[in-house]
Amino acid sequence: MATTKEYRLGEFTYPRGWFMIAESTELDTHKPLAVRFFGKDFALYRGRATGKVVLLDAYCPHMKTHLAAPNTTSYVILDGMGTNVEGDGIRCPYHAWRFGADGKCDDIPYHQGEIPAAACVKSWTVLESLGAVWVWHDPEGGEPEWEHPSIAQWDNPQWVQPKWDHLGIVNQHPQELVDNICDYGHLSPIHGSTVARFENEFAGHKATQRQCGGHRTLVSPDGVSVDLHTITTYNGPGVLISDLTGMYEAIMVITHTPVDDGNAKVWHSLLVRATTDKPVASKTDAIGAAQFQAMALTAFLQDIEVWNFKAPCLNGLFIPSDGAFMKARIWYKQFYNPRAKKQEYLDQCEGIYVPRGIPAYTQEAQEAATA
Repeated sequence: MATTKEYRLGEFTYPRGWFMIAESTELDTHKPLAVRFFGKDFALYRGRATGKVVLLDAYCPHMKTHLAAPNTTSYVILDGMGTNVEGDGIRCPYHAWRFGADGKCDDIPYHQGEIPAAACVKSWTVLESLGAVWVWHDPEGGEPEWEHPSIAQWDNPQWVQPKWDHLGIVNQHPQELVDNICDYGHLSPIHGSTVARFENEFAGHKATQRQCGGHRTLVSPDGVSVDLHTITTYNGPGVLISDLTGMYEAIMVITHTPVDDGNAKVWHSLLVRATTDKPVASKTDAIGAAQFQAMALTAFLQDIEVWNFKAPCLNGLFIPSDGAFMKARIWYKQFYNPRAKKQEYLDQCEGIYVPRGIPAYTQEAQEAATA
């Protein structure tokens, strides 16, 4: 496991962007969750007053008690019927200081004077989308630079609602996961693909891979397409959304969020379109979608199995036929450096790139390819 500094990514240890931190259903009981990301501990909960999701720094400024750690004996918890969430705020289980959704302490039961201004914890920008909770993380403390992750088809009844696969922590720096967006050379030996066309495009906060060809598991002769077509985009450093056409028309979502410097927690999901034109997907569609998600997950686990046992690729022996690894790594650096430096990195990487020896995905891209 290597660190951000060893990868020479930039000034910040953790990147700027939207990141998944939980599945929405994990908060339905209103009990707070103790979660850890970006080398920090947090208290995550759903408010009982409005149902809004709140993310606060974990430790009470009074005596550094964890606001969301499991507790079954404090009367703050017992009197709250199993939770210390009160309204849209949360009470510390040790001395019952209450912090609002904005992170400011608004009640100290045994204190009659003015509440100190320093009695506060940081409140983070969070929202719900795609059945998940997302946080905007920015080492500079800026407002979101792009829209949160969303998919128009998510609430369309013709698409089968997926589940989230919780894949735990991968003990590799996220750099190794992001490398996958340009790794043409691994598609055949790892995934059984016979790639016919492939290209990458880097533009702003998006890194896109387009490819098509045969596949051993995700296509069938009587399906939507005899080839697997994927248009896969990293929307910032931690959210991958891929449009698939093969056995089914589907949209895959893979997210990873740094936990500590050198590892990341990973989730996987797959939204699948019904195979008929009926307005609502049927139970049969749901069964087929679940099977297809399991197949897609198996393909992703082929990558994870390698990641869990490889050494950090700090200075790879990349060749022109591998893919645009160096361009992808330059693109990735924009998120580890101040926004003021973003354009420096984009000037070095934006464009369309095709590995040596393989046609581009589109004729237009073939003509525009710069590598």
